[in-house]
Amino acid sequence: MLYGLAFLVSFFIVYLLIPPLARLAFRLDFVDRPREDVERKIHREPIPLTASYAIFVGFFITYLLFAREFNLETLALFIGGVLLLTIGTIDDWYKTKGKDFPALPKFIVQIAAAVLVFFSGNAFTGFINPFSGDYISLPFILQFLLTIIWIFGVTTVINFSDGMDGLAGGLTAISAVTLFVVALTMGQSTSAFMAVSLIGVTLAYLRFNKAPAKIFMGDAGATFLGFILAVIALDGAFKQATILSLFIPILALGVPIFDNIFVVIRRFLKGQAIYQADATQVHYRLLKAGLNQRQVVGVLYLASVCLSLSSIILLLIQT
Repeated sequence: MLYGLAFLVSFFIVYLLIPPLARLAFRLDFVDRPREDVERKIHREPIPLTASYAIFVGFFITYLLFAREFNLETLALFIGGVLLLTIGTIDDWYKTKGKDFPALPKFIVQIAAAVLVFFSGNAFTGFINPFSGDYISLPFILQFLLTIIWIFGVTTVINFSDGMDGLAGGLTAISAVTLFVVALTMGQSTSAFMAVSLIGVTLAYLRFNKAPAKIFMGDAGATFLGFILAVIALDGAFKQATILSLFIPILALGVPIFDNIFVVIRRFLKGQAIYQADATQVHYRLLKAGLNQRQVVGVLYLASVCLSLSSIILLLIQT
């Protein structure tokens, strides 16, 4: 009952906040305009960029209200979210002026948010030896590096996947459902409340972001969603994990992770900037292959569901 109520609260907060925030975006001229010189811009009308604030407010109000976790980890999560929302807003503001914000400040802030989470105590610390059943604790430096790489990586791949109406929000919702099931199975109420809150805010956002989109969340929202997904996995699926179950969160976020690994390798081999956005993600390639936006999103949703089901099968094998 509490999880269902948390879902409804998070959903309706975002659902009610988005329309006035969209009107405010038009008044402030905070909109994403089509640009003929940018291949990734496939919309034809100005779209408000303010959904991220509704998502942020809806998530944290719901999480604090139901999880009642007022500790250092929650503070780090909140400050990290504010940092990402702030740098993302600056990046989105540059886009409204037809400019590109440099990658380095975004990189520094995303790493800083990950470092905050690590030092709050939410980290990947080790795994269970499948042969002896003993817990193998990794050296501090490995704990630090793996935690930072995971948070930064998931934050980045969700952001890079935000290139088509309904795509990043839908992939996040599917991943959050999977992590919610994992948390319930493992008896982890805190990560379960985080996951169900994320499901609620993303589904409410999708009500306005499905094709043709009426609002965008911009980099501010996409990086925030990726950040929260990464933290949920650290707080839930990665805790007391065996070698096999380490693949559960990776599969749950499989579509954006595998797609962007391919993109990064391709850019590296071509000598291109790894962090520079372009139109090489799978959704753009499918669009070029002749599918329309709805078909592309549907195919990637299906792939994400299949990978998520695979992760749940792994979970059942483990239990």
